[in-house]
Amino acid sequence: MAAASASTSTSPNFSTPLHNNTNLKTFPNYLHTKLAFSSFSLPFNKCIRASATKFDEVVVDEEMDKIRRLQNGSDVRGVALEGEKGRPVDLTPPAVEAIAESFGEWVISGLETQKGHPVENVRVSLGRDPRISGAKLSTAVFAGLARAGCMTFDMGLATTPACFMSTLLAPFMYDASIMMTASHLPYTRNGLKFFTKRGGLTSLEVEEICDKAARKYANRLAKVSTMLSVLPTKVDFMSAYAKHLREIIKERVNHPLHYDTPLQGFQIIVNAGNGSGGFFTFDVLDKLGADTFGSLHLNPDGMFPNHIPNPEDKTAMALTRAAVLENSADLGIVFDTDVDRSGVVDKKGNPINGDKLIALMAAIVLKENPGSTIVTDARTSMGLTRFITDRGGHHCLYRVGYRNVIDKGAQLNHDGIETHLMMETSGHGALKENHFLDDGAYMVVKIIIEMVRMKLAESEDEEGIGGLIKDLQEPCESVELRINIVSEARHAKAKGSEAIETFRKYIEEGKLKGWELDACGDCWVSEGCLVDSNDTPTPIDAYMYRAKVSNDQDGEHGWVHMRQSIHNPNIAVNLQSSVQGGCWSMARAFRDDFLKSSGVDAFLDITQIDKFAENGTVA
Repeated sequence: MAAASASTSTSPNFSTPLHNNTNLKTFPNYLHTKLAFSSFSLPFNKCIRASATKFDEVVVDEEMDKIRRLQNGSDVRGVALEGEKGRPVDLTPPAVEAIAESFGEWVISGLETQKGHPVENVRVSLGRDPRISGAKLSTAVFAGLARAGCMTFDMGLATTPACFMSTLLAPFMYDASIMMTASHLPYTRNGLKFFTKRGGLTSLEVEEICDKAARKYANRLAKVSTMLSVLPTKVDFMSAYAKHLREIIKERVNHPLHYDTPLQGFQIIVNAGNGSGGFFTFDVLDKLGADTFGSLHLNPDGMFPNHIPNPEDKTAMALTRAAVLENSADLGIVFDTDVDRSGVVDKKGNPINGDKLIALMAAIVLKENPGSTIVTDARTSMGLTRFITDRGGHHCLYRVGYRNVIDKGAQLNHDGIETHLMMETSGHGALKENHFLDDGAYMVVKIIIEMVRMKLAESEDEEGIGGLIKDLQEPCESVELRINIVSEARHAKAKGSEAIETFRKYIEEGKLKGWELDACGDCWVSEGCLVDSNDTPTPIDAYMYRAKVSNDQDGEHGWVHMRQSIHNPNIAVNLQSSVQGGCWSMARAFRDDFLKSSGVDAFLDITQIDKFAENGTVA
C-alpha cells in the first residue's frame, strides 16, 4: 500500500462527535493520490528562487520544504533555539506565524462548512509548557491567529490535555486550541499540537495546514511582527481543569467518611520534571487531602535541569522510586513535560511504565467494562496479550504511533466493538470515557481511584496498586536498536519505506528461515503494521512490520518489529524474546540474512545492529 497524501481539502467536520473521529471514515479517497497544488499556485514574481516550470505546475522550493519538514505526524516540531550540533533553528517565529494563520483559516473554514454561512468571533486558545522559547513563539502564534481573523485566549502554562478540554468545559468552550510543546525533547526544541472539539487533528489535516503555511511563508515579504495590535485575553483555565479532575475523584470514590477529602491518609509523590505537571500536586492532590511531602521538581523550568521529563526516562523513574521508598509513600507519579503521558511507582518502589502500565490500566478497565477490547501498538509483549485475555479482554495490536492507536480504538467503537482503552508503550493512553484523549493526569486519576477503592474494600496487598499486575509475565529479553538513514533529509522517508518494504518481501518469500509476518486475531501484521479490516483503511503515516520468529529448539520464541520513525530520519528495530540469547540470535539473522543480503545496508548506517550482533550490547 502506498503512503497517502491529501489531494483535496481536509477541512474539519465540526459536527462529528469525537468517537467518530477516525481517519478510516474521513479520508478514503486519499489512499492512492498524490499532492495536488494547482489551487494554490504561486505568482512567479514571488518565488524565493527562479525555476523553470510548466504552466500548471507549482514551484516547490527549499523555503516551502522547510515548513513541510516541520510536520511530525499529527504534530509540528522543530528546533527553536541554537545549541544542537548539526541542527539549525527551523521553528522560527515567521514559520510559526504562518502555521498558526493556516490553522486559524482551517478552523474557520470548517465551522463555515458546518453552519452553512460565514462565521464571526471564532475563539482559539493557546497553552504552553515552560520551554524558554515559548514566550517568543507564542507571540507568533497569536499574530498568525489574528491574521486569520480569530479571537485569541492565552492560557499560559498549561498541559496538552487541558488545551483540548478548554474546547469542551464551560464556560470556556473554545472553538479550537493549540498547545505549544515538544514533549520530552530537549529544551532547544518546541512544537505545536492542534485540537478542535472533536479531538486532536490527524496527520493528513496537519499536512494540509503545513502545506498552506509553506505557501504563505514562501510568499511573505514582511517578517512576523513582535508587537500584537490586539492582545490575547488571559484566562485561568488550569484551575477549572484541576477542579474537573478533583470532582471526578470525589464522585467515583464516594468516600463514606470524608467525601471532599477522599485522599486523606494517602501519601502520593509527584515528579513533574520541571514541566507543566506541578499543578496536579497543588490543585488536585493537596486539595483532596493527600500528603504530597517528598514530591520532586514541581517548579516549571524550561531548561529541565534535573532530568528529561519523561516516564520512560531511567533517571526520572529512579529518583521517584527513591522518594517513594524514603517516605514510605503509597504511590509515585512521573509526568512528561506536557502531561499527556505518565508513569507510576507502587508502594514497594516498583516502576510501572511500558507494558506494566498498560497491564495496570487494562486490569482497572476490565473490572469496570468486562470483555472490552484493549488496543495497543505492536511492540507489546506476548505476556501482555495473555494478561488481557486471562481477564476476559481482547487484545488488538496496531500500528506504532499514539494517534494510530487512539484512532483505531475510536474506529472500533464506531463499528460497535466496545473498546475502552487504547495505549502505546510510550505511556500515551486514552480512554473512551474521557473523550479518547491521551491525558496522563486522567490516567493517574483512574489509578488513584482504584487505589482508594482497594483500601476501602480491604483488598489491598503489600504492593498496593502494583498487586494488580503481579502475574504479568515479562519477556526474558527486550532490545531497541536504531538504524540511521544515509540520505538527504528530503529523501529519507522514501529510503526508509524502501528498506521496510524489502523486509516484508524477504519474509514473504521465505528468505529468513523461521520468520513469518505476525498475526493478531483477524488482523495480519503487514502494510504498516496491521491491515484494517474495514473497507476504508487508515492511510499509512510510517511503514512498519512485525515478524514472529521460531526455531527447532525453542519453537516460537520472539518477534522483530521494524518501523520507520515519523520524527527523525531513522528506523527503529525492536526485538523481544522469551529465551536467553534470543534477541542476539535474531539480530544476527536480521543483519546477515536481510540487511546485508538484500543490499539495503548501502543506504543505512547499521552500526548499532553490528555492535549488538557481535557483542550482545550497543554500549
